[in-house]
Amino acid sequence: MPKQKITGSFVALITPFNKDGSVDFAAFQILLRFQEQHGTKAVLIMGSTGETSMLSPEEKKKIIVETAKMKSAKMPIFYGCTGNNTETTIANVRFAKDNGGDGAILAAPAYICAPEADIERFFLDVADATDLPLGIYNNPPRVKSDLNWDNLIRIFKHPNYVVHKESTARVGQVAQVLAAKPDVSVMCCDSPNLGLVVPTMSLGGHGTANMTGNIAPAELKTISTPWTSYTEADNFKREYLRLLPLLHFTYSAINPVAVKSLMKALGMPSGDLRKPLTGLDAEALGKGLRIVADLGLDKTYGYKLKALSAVAA
Repeated sequence: MPKQKITGSFVALITPFNKDGSVDFAAFQILLRFQEQHGTKAVLIMGSTGETSMLSPEEKKKIIVETAKMKSAKMPIFYGCTGNNTETTIANVRFAKDNGGDGAILAAPAYICAPEADIERFFLDVADATDLPLGIYNNPPRVKSDLNWDNLIRIFKHPNYVVHKESTARVGQVAQVLAAKPDVSVMCCDSPNLGLVVPTMSLGGHGTANMTGNIAPAELKTISTPWTSYTEADNFKREYLRLLPLLHFTYSAINPVAVKSLMKALGMPSGDLRKPLTGLDAEALGKGLRIVADLGLDKTYGYKLKALSAVAA
């Protein structure tokens, strides 16, 4: 069976909440169609952008069951399935597969700060326990564990791995992985602070696994298109430089505080952040709204630019 490899924009979706704090599945449907309409190639549900660490086990299962019913053949849905140990992660991955998930993205279990050899074994043990397509999210700022390129290349020899998302600032690591030509899609975080987007795409990367696409999916589609000719490179340069203010804004607070606060202010069905996280203050949110207006995203997507006083109320 050929691998389900992804190229282009892989958007980490927020988790929308109702006013009572419950998961808003009607909003999930709207957000998924919005992404598909604007060229997103795949979505991740229950990543860090989806406030996954603050969802209950029961909520996570229901999210998988209900959103898997919403998927289309055009845009696969991956789920964040990392548990606090290997066995829990395997159980999560199997649940996602049994209930219609197209794939799972895994990070190292948080908080335990395991050594690299143990984390490498963790990823291989999970892959041995399923045939669901898997991806690795190397994100030491979130989980403290970090994999070097040699660990990653060994892991990617496993046939179940199809995606790699790098969220370090190590250009050399991306180069080493791409030079090894693993049979996975090599992607990076869209954070301009990490500075990986330009080198990853220029070295032959396959796209970005991003969260700014929640607000600007068509623009992230352009930025995430692999370079096969000068045309893609030139389109990338134009759109990336134009979108830099928004990229910096969405990473101006811990994910997903900025992006979800801005989505709510723009009238998107997002709901509030789950406590203890709170939304941006009026001054910071006003900056985001001005960026949206300057980029013309309100006209592109029909966003409602409310008066700041109304937004802050």
